[in-house]
Amino acid sequence: MYDVAARGGGEWTQGEDSMNGTVAQMTKEELREMIEASIEQKLLEILGDPDEGLEIRESVRDRLLRQREAVAAGERGQPFDDVVQQLGLG
Repeated sequence: MYDVAARGGGEWTQGEDSMNGTVAQMTKEELREMIEASIEQKLLEILGDPDEGLEIRESVRDRLLRQREAVAAGERGQPFDDVVQQLGLG
């Protein structure tokens, strides 16, 4: 992800590496990531984190921990197309 820096001249930095360059030197993917990061940063500034300060229920926490362990073990959920078909959305 790219951190947007107000440095003038269209310069950008990448994380802590401080890799400098101009927009003209960026790949399409780098530019896309920079724009996404800029939008996300601005939205967080404007809207803040709506969940900040809220507590998570123990049952939800446990489910999330089990899900993280399952993904780390290589398990995956149902394919998207199967879910769409099950819900009658396709």
